[in-house]
Amino acid sequence: MRETKYQAGTIDPLNKALGRLEAPIAPENAGQTGWNLLREELSLPAAVLYEDRLAHNLEWMNRFMGEYGVQLAPHGKTTMAPKLFARQLGAGAWGITLATAHQTAAAYAHGVRRVLMANQLVGRRNMEIIADLLRDPSFEFFSLVDSADLVDQLGAYFRERGQKLQVLLELGVEGGRTGVRDAAQQADVLAALARWPDALSLAGVEIYEGVLKEEADIRRFLQRTVAVTREIAQQGRFGRSPVVMSGAGSAWYDVVAEEFARTEIGTPIEIVLRPGCYLTHDVGVYKAAQERILASNPVAQKMREGLLPALQLWAYVQSVPEPERAIIGMGKRDAAFDAGMPIPAAIYRPGSDAPVAVPAHWEVTGMMDQHAYLQIRAGDDIRVGDMIAFDISHPCLTFDKWRHIPVLDGDMRVIDIVQTFF
Repeated sequence: MRETKYQAGTIDPLNKALGRLEAPIAPENAGQTGWNLLREELSLPAAVLYEDRLAHNLEWMNRFMGEYGVQLAPHGKTTMAPKLFARQLGAGAWGITLATAHQTAAAYAHGVRRVLMANQLVGRRNMEIIADLLRDPSFEFFSLVDSADLVDQLGAYFRERGQKLQVLLELGVEGGRTGVRDAAQQADVLAALARWPDALSLAGVEIYEGVLKEEADIRRFLQRTVAVTREIAQQGRFGRSPVVMSGAGSAWYDVVAEEFARTEIGTPIEIVLRPGCYLTHDVGVYKAAQERILASNPVAQKMREGLLPALQLWAYVQSVPEPERAIIGMGKRDAAFDAGMPIPAAIYRPGSDAPVAVPAHWEVTGMMDQHAYLQIRAGDDIRVGDMIAFDISHPCLTFDKWRHIPVLDGDMRVIDIVQTFF
């Protein structure tokens, strides 16, 4: 078979047919394909994004944060998509939150210049990756500390490099994830930081409240965080102004905003919230969280409709081997299943006018690597070759299964292609 090479401004038909990874479409030409999902010009299964819903969610969350006067650093691990990072930053995000050193390196390579790594920076190679990035004076980085051992390891490494690392004290709760549990552990970490004034700078305090399930417990944790931040500020231990105080995953950002926004610590402070799933939302765990927010939060209640699910999986009906079962050409390799099975939303028969809603009784009852079991009823209008759109729960574990995700306009045409870097 002949070899082909990409030429600027063209789309090689062989590459279109085979999806050759060595010659992908150049990013600037992604909207020139003219492909349409309903004309079967995309190979299914495929994850897709809807432009109108992305734009709505971006505007909604920015307005929500603005009402509370807090900053947004969306968690980039959800999408690991630099095009989406750029949209979030362009809309005013303070920075991007990430979880690992290699995620940070990928974001930096695509122009992100402020990263809050909501995790501990452990291990020499990981430290080296961050230290190399910090040679760029335009790059600002924060990571977390919750033990004297880690503080001493970081201090020794960055002193040897002649660099200074900004860290946030992480607070935690009993039975939770990382973070200091009590005043004694906190004192140990602060004492360790005092041993490395030339290598480490305490820039603020961080928490992740999502390990707790009850709102009352979350509010107590947030109030403890405010008190600790105020105490450390009064002791003059922070090396950055304004001080950073950060929390909020995608489920409780409203409660964090309410508790943190009214914080006074006697010195300038930046409140940084980190929801990551809002941009695409879902119909599962985060839909439930959004319903709670819309029912109880006064800021959300005065805004137009809440967040909308912007990510779907499209797949073909491959077989209808039994009257009450159809086999769909997607599986665990294609969609998240940790927080609930994909939910059938719409069906399209090639050649028909438009997709229509599926019957309410259709349900995915199980998935294998590349197949899903769809429970139907005898006599339902479904046949091999039909295209079905599925909503998902937990976008994080759907994004990481796709290297390229088309963005569709209202006519189901491809207007962009988002690339991921997991």
